Amino acid sequence: MKAIVASIIAAIALVPATLAVKVNPLPIPQHIQWGNSGSIELDAHLSFHAPKNSVLEDAIKRTTKLIWKEKWVPQAIEKAPVDYPPFPTLSKRGAKHTLKKIDVVVTDLKADLQAGVDESYTLEIPAAGGTGVITAKTVWGALHALSTLEQIVISDGKSGLLIEESVSIKDSPKFQLRGVMLDTGRNFLKVETILRQIDALAWSKLNVLHWHIDDAQSWPIQINAEPKMTKDAYSSKEIYSHSDVKKIINYARARGVRVIPEIDMPGHSVSGWQQIDPKIVACANSWWSNDNWPAHTAVEPNPGQLDIIYPGTYKAIKTVYKELTSLFTDNYFHVGFDELQTQCYNFSTPTMDWFKADPKRTYNDLAQHYVDNALPIFQDKKDRRLIMWEDSILSADFAAKSIPKSVIMQTWNNGPNNTKILTSKGYDVIVSSSDFFYLDCGFGGWVSNDPRYNVDYSPALDASISAAFAADPSTAYGPTTFNYGGNGGSWCAPYKTWQRIYDYDITVGLTAAEAKHVLGGITPLWAEQNDDTTVDSKMWPRAAALAESLWSGNRDANGKKRVTQMTQRILNYRERLVGRGVGASPLMPKYCWKNPHACDLYLDQSAVTA
Repeated sequence: MKAIVASIIAAIALVPATLAVKVNPLPIPQHIQWGNSGSIELDAHLSFHAPKNSVLEDAIKRTTKLIWKEKWVPQAIEKAPVDYPPFPTLSKRGAKHTLKKIDVVVTDLKADLQAGVDESYTLEIPAAGGTGVITAKTVWGALHALSTLEQIVISDGKSGLLIEESVSIKDSPKFQLRGVMLDTGRNFLKVETILRQIDALAWSKLNVLHWHIDDAQSWPIQINAEPKMTKDAYSSKEIYSHSDVKKIINYARARGVRVIPEIDMPGHSVSGWQQIDPKIVACANSWWSNDNWPAHTAVEPNPGQLDIIYPGTYKAIKTVYKELTSLFTDNYFHVGFDELQTQCYNFSTPTMDWFKADPKRTYNDLAQHYVDNALPIFQDKKDRRLIMWEDSILSADFAAKSIPKSVIMQTWNNGPNNTKILTSKGYDVIVSSSDFFYLDCGFGGWVSNDPRYNVDYSPALDASISAAFAADPSTAYGPTTFNYGGNGGSWCAPYKTWQRIYDYDITVGLTAAEAKHVLGGITPLWAEQNDDTTVDSKMWPRAAALAESLWSGNRDANGKKRVTQMTQRILNYRERLVGRGVGASPLMPKYCWKNPHACDLYLDQSAVTA
């Protein structure tokens, strides 16, 4: 037993000096150096001296209000060489040092919140107290500095606040695009629910909300030019008005978060569109057909895809797109293009006639026809960048032959392999791998009347079943191929733990030139089994693992994975989220964060390093 204790102590002694405090911010900064001369009290009237800027002024007010309301008491602490039970002494020097003001210096107050804006900052809290300094090239970097400050201020155990040691931070993001995706087409999310996610995004330095607004099941957004579209909203109370959208965008912008809208088309498109003109939509009234695979028209109910050949389709797209681009302020716009089903167009007379006119035509030609007609509509201004799902270029049977390299590809299939294919072709890429980042995975199937669940013993998957599936994909719907033990009936299982998200390197296997094309990552939360009651717990704190891996990486200065050190940061962050009104899921029993390393799988603290 003594030998085991000695091993633990030796391992803990290797923890970097930056962890010799109770609280380290999440994401951990690129460069952070704590002092060792004692803690610094915050003056009860701590002031900020900042340039006139409404975004910055409001952020300072929020920060000041939050730290005094929160009076954070560290929950999960790292057993580092210096430990303060239960609070650090205010000064080791005999004299009390007080932080009275913080100067905020911003070089460019006019830089807009758009792709690639400078988000770097420095934060200096001197050992002598007095005046701290935040410097940033833009307001958006200064906002990140304030988020860091919020996390290093803790209660002094009485009525005051302190920072544990003097600290010097120089920080900037590793990737320019870091975000989450919310789906409001499958199930509606209230505006206040979306705003709550934006708060959590900003606190963790995630800077993008990818808003998958609609899907085949519902059209929840007001279009003044085509008011009939919202007849396909779930109800009159489940519609985003223009004022709702502006509120979300303005709320996000004030916190340094971009809102990138997505209208998924031509696939996943029936609701709303059919109200403009039923001819716009192919296979809308078909059965999605899983018991007769040759007639399969959709990956999930309800079927419907825009009719690519019908001329009225592009007139409708132009009307809807023009109104939405006048509403959303970001220069990125996501135009979908995923999971197109060839059989759907068996229900389209224009498409079938188009194929008959030239028997050499393929569905790849049909995809290219869509690109050639839709892109001129989408490219409505010089600085507009479009995002498409990778299917548009990588689908086995429904991919366009040529899409401009200016279009950003969002990859969700086949892990790092598809990232490499896309970057090697010269496309900029957003990584949203379903193998690592899908937050909705692992919860089982959601469609009813599913015979795969009608078993008393879990069937075993074997090589013969795998071979049968390879020969005939329709066998996926036979009860013997449903892996209840491992996959739990979820196509993208297992559940993506925060460790799986954190440890994934989104540029793994890429050359230096290819890696430059990776803009960042987005962790999606698809909403077939998600609504206002579950979004907090499914999104958080797992999205915070992505936040750190994309901001400062998942490796230490020696290139080793730092998931062990991240454990205490994310456990603390979860408690902060809950205290701030976000219903984040617990990650471990409370015992684990009260007893650091007691719940590690391995005694070896360097087990996760490769």
